[in-house]
Amino acid sequence: MTSVSKSTFPHLGHFQFSCCMRSSFTFFKSTDMIWVRCVFLTMFLVGSACAQEVIVYGAGGSRRGSESFLERAGQIDVIAPQSYGVDSLGNVSGAVPQRLIDEALATGTRLMPLIMNPGFNQAQIHGLLANPDGRRRTVEFMVKEGIEKGFWGWQLDFENIHRSRKDAFTTFFREAAEALHEAGMTASVAVVPTNDEAQEKGFSRYMQDNWRGNFDMAAIAEVGDFISLMTYAQHGGPTAPGPIAGLPWMKEMLDYALEQGVPPEKISLGLPFYSGYWHPDHFSNDTIRVRGREIGYALGTDLIEEHGVTMHWLPEQGVSYGFWQQNGVFRWLFLEDARAMEAKLSLFRAYPGLRGVSIWVLGAEDPRVWPLLKSGLN
Repeated sequence: MTSVSKSTFPHLGHFQFSCCMRSSFTFFKSTDMIWVRCVFLTMFLVGSACAQEVIVYGAGGSRRGSESFLERAGQIDVIAPQSYGVDSLGNVSGAVPQRLIDEALATGTRLMPLIMNPGFNQAQIHGLLANPDGRRRTVEFMVKEGIEKGFWGWQLDFENIHRSRKDAFTTFFREAAEALHEAGMTASVAVVPTNDEAQEKGFSRYMQDNWRGNFDMAAIAEVGDFISLMTYAQHGGPTAPGPIAGLPWMKEMLDYALEQGVPPEKISLGLPFYSGYWHPDHFSNDTIRVRGREIGYALGTDLIEEHGVTMHWLPEQGVSYGFWQQNGVFRWLFLEDARAMEAKLSLFRAYPGLRGVSIWVLGAEDPRVWPLLKSGLN
């Protein structure tokens, strides 16, 4: 691998939009079937002084993700399946799969599921926030389900909320957190990060108004146990090729959260296991465009081998990238491997007192990251 300066790759940092549209993730080849859409939250005990939490989200609960969980069960304290969705009336659907419950019990792992607006549907979450009875119904379900199933807590993963509903979301989370705490459970929120810079028009304005500017982080942290600051998806499907989580961008998002008054011990820093692959997408019969998607490390290395890709290390971004021409069109790969993880853990260590890290997505990782996570958070 060769090092490339910012001047060699000038567009980096121009398309910095964190958006967690996680339905298009590809861990591996299509012959591996998905058995349940899950999110895994894991904790690693690092050192004797404190516990560092590692939240590892999983798209689809893939077979590879399940195998990765079982292989690392001795290191995992909490598993959180993304098994619940709620509509605008407060009707909650879903359940923690029995297979996960059995695995958790067998390994002594605690359970903390996530609840979301399915498909990150904006109309549904707006309707729920405006519906006191619906909010009450949702919270009552969470408490009842949590007590019956022995959950350690819940995390709210409500996304695509217009910034005009910021206070309404804070009110809802406060209601949920108070009830969950009274029942002996934890309460947290997955937060799309922002630096709150004004955006005048276009895609930047859309992202700021609907995805990035809708969380009162200080208020949420005050009433909850922590936030997962999702500092990944800097670049993704709708953007130009670029780092999944470049170091300068991660630092900017983290600094802003701290400046807003979120205590460091209530911040779990988002990191990616997944890589980004940009390839031609046949938008219509007469139009083709390049679109990015999330892929796992194994598929990324397969692409490198198949096409003889030369990877280049970007030290200031903490990631490797490569590109190649296929059928007259360039394709791009930004690979999150062990070297990229070490760079991000170095950033984490520069902020003493952070609660831990939140990583998307279990099963997508370079296997070499696990020793780094065991030793690299301190």
